[in-house]
Amino acid sequence: MCRVVDLRQAVLAKNDMAAQVLRAELTARGTTVVNLLSSPGSGKTALLERELLLARERGVAVAALTADLATENDATRLARSGVPVKQVLTDGLCHLEAGMLGRHLDGWLPEDTRLLFVENVGNLVCPASYDLGESLRVVMASVTEGEDKPLKYPTAFGLAQLVVVTKTDIARAVAFDEAAFRAHVEQVNPGVEVVLTSARAGEGLGLLLDRALAAGAGAETHTPVMAGRQSSHGHDHVHGNGHDHVHEDGHDHVHEDGHVHVHGDVHGHGHGDVHGHGHGDGHDHPHVRPAAQTR
Repeated sequence: MCRVVDLRQAVLAKNDMAAQVLRAELTARGTTVVNLLSSPGSGKTALLERELLLARERGVAVAALTADLATENDATRLARSGVPVKQVLTDGLCHLEAGMLGRHLDGWLPEDTRLLFVENVGNLVCPASYDLGESLRVVMASVTEGEDKPLKYPTAFGLAQLVVVTKTDIARAVAFDEAAFRAHVEQVNPGVEVVLTSARAGEGLGLLLDRALAAGAGAETHTPVMAGRQSSHGHDHVHGNGHDHVHEDGHDHVHEDGHVHVHGDVHGHGHGDVHGHGHGDGHDHPHVRPAAQTR
């Protein structure tokens, strides 16, 4: 007898449940979450700082939470806007998760917050799969990153509800092909809006704020085609002898709070139940064969 269980899907399902609860709680108190994703160096923090300043000028109660592996540099920059800002250090985790976000908001987020901008960890791989309870998911890319960025990271761009191009003030200098970029975005996410911005020159300033406020007011947001066809390739075979053979494209370190770290190709073997090593840091690490190469 062989039972197929999708390990990674189960982990993401746990996160999705937490995201639904968080979304409902924040919506009930009138707070809209905007999840910002991008590569490092895209200009995400610079644009967000300008948008926070504009929100304050307009009298919009706004806050920002920014996540990084190390340093509080981004929080220091965003705090110059005068709005509530919190830095989250992920201690090596490459993305935020709904449960983690909820714990950091508890006791910190002002009750009257209308918009919460979440600056996710800077990469377009890990954060793409995790719903944070947001009402608007925004993916940013600078003109310096290449027109084929959407094709290289189809999950991130394919699940976006808004795509923001940054640093347009230097578009001509780097020979950015706007038409090609838009065509590639359309290829992975048909119908999604693409807006052009420059934090330095002020181009497109306020568009992100406007779209966030509209989402919070109940305006219809873009529904990505990819949202209905996400799948995971990980699986484990449970045989009649009670042995679990877990096969993944990458092995998962599953932590007590639901965090998953994916590394190389491995096979985990459990007997009856999946066994793990408990460490003093509260992390559970399943038995795995070390990967030959890390990614």
